[in-house]
Amino acid sequence: MTPAPENIEDIMEKAGVKPTANRILVLRALISSDSPRSLADLEEQLQTLDKSSIHRVLNLFSAHHIVHAIEDGRGIVKFELCPGGDTHGTPGHMHVHFYCESCHKVYCFDHLPVPPVPLPDGFDAHSVNYMLKGYCPDCRK
Repeated sequence: MTPAPENIEDIMEKAGVKPTANRILVLRALISSDSPRSLADLEEQLQTLDKSSIHRVLNLFSAHHIVHAIEDGRGIVKFELCPGGDTHGTPGHMHVHFYCESCHKVYCFDHLPVPPVPLPDGFDAHSVNYMLKGYCPDCRK
């Protein structure tokens, strides 16, 4: 579930991030998006911020588990909000993504958790990138 825009500062404060103007702009852009966004997507949308400023905000948000990064099927990193709760930042909160090979859109299937993978003793995963590739319903027509 996407947080309400009025909770933007609360999201950052709960994660231990000071809500600055640039951070609020980036988080607002991610909240308003219906799919994960790349650095280039955000740069185009937020024309008042330069690429390096957006990149710094995304790195900070990633480090504080406000967003997580996924590879979109073409080697492009995209960012989306982490769900709230105690499981954010762990593989258990990750969900399946779908990349349409025709329109190049990435879909989030929040309701489909990534299946657990039993790791050998001593291994501790902190992220998962589970991307299915194919054609979305619109492109299959």
